[in-house]
This record gives sequence, structure tokens and C-alpha cells, in this order.
Amino acid sequence: MNQKTDETYMKKAIEIAEQASALGEVPIGAIIVKDHEIIASGYNLRETEQRAVAHAEILAIDEACKNLGTWRLSGCTLYVTLEPCSMCAGALVLSRVDRVVYGASDPKGGCAGTLMNLLDEPRFNHQAVVTSGVLADECGQMLSDFFRSLRTRKKVKKDTALDAKE
Repeated sequence: MNQKTDETYMKKAIEIAEQASALGEVPIGAIIVKDHEIIASGYNLRETEQRAVAHAEILAIDEACKNLGTWRLSGCTLYVTLEPCSMCAGALVLSRVDRVVYGASDPKGGCAGTLMNLLDEPRFNHQAVVTSGVLADECGQMLSDFFRSLRTRKKVKKDTALDAKE
């Protein structure tokens, strides 16, 4: 796909991420596209559901498999606002997604090129093509804003608790 198409789909992933943010979740959104059609989407629900596997990519993969009636997502591209972690990269390989496009890099957990690239590991029986940095500034800013707001809320809560003790 071309850069303009990638940006169009990444904007959709950003819209999905905003739904997570509205719930107080880390704003990460993912969509899966096949034949120029969005067939699935997901956003982080890890805190809401208290499930370690409730990452945007995993939820989108699960929905895509249900919608297509198969675990093989050949011919699909996943767009995600943050670089996939090891769990999500593994799920993408195992589900045979052909291409992964992400926005912001993850220096602490990124496994699509930052810390390692599990999606292009030749010892696996499947590899996915990776395109990184699509709308990276917008994706990164959304995450930065979320965490800044979270720190502010925690500080206010802590200060309020201290004031109540006095």
C-alpha cells in the first residue's frame, strides 16, 4: 500500500485508540484491513477487564478470525498506533498477518524493530512485512498526553489525600 493509504488507515486506528483513552485505558488502537476493507478493530482493555492479554492487537486479531471464520489472516494488514509487544508480535506471526504498520515506536517493549523484530524472525515459519513510523508524531503525542494527564491525576489525588490527613 502507499503512504497515503497507510496514513488513512492509521487515522482510523487513532480514532479507535481515542475510545480506549475515554475509558481511562492506555490509548492504543488497532484495525485489520483485508481487500481495502476494515474487517476488525480493537483497543486496549487491559485495565478495564484486568486481563493481561486484552491488548488492542490481540482483540483485533480475535475479531478478524471470527469475522473471516479462520485463524489464518493471510492477505491482511494490521495498523496499530504503538509498536507491538512480544505477545502481540507473536500473535501476529501465528495468525499469519502479512503486514504490520505501526505509528509510535515503543522503546520499552517494542518487538517489531525497536528491541527486536519478531515479525521478521527467519526461524519462524511466517514473517510479516513491517512499516514503522506512520503518523508517529500524532500517535506518540496521544500517548504522551495520556500519561501526562495520568501523572497529574495521581498527583492531585495524592495531594488531596495528604490535605485530608492534616
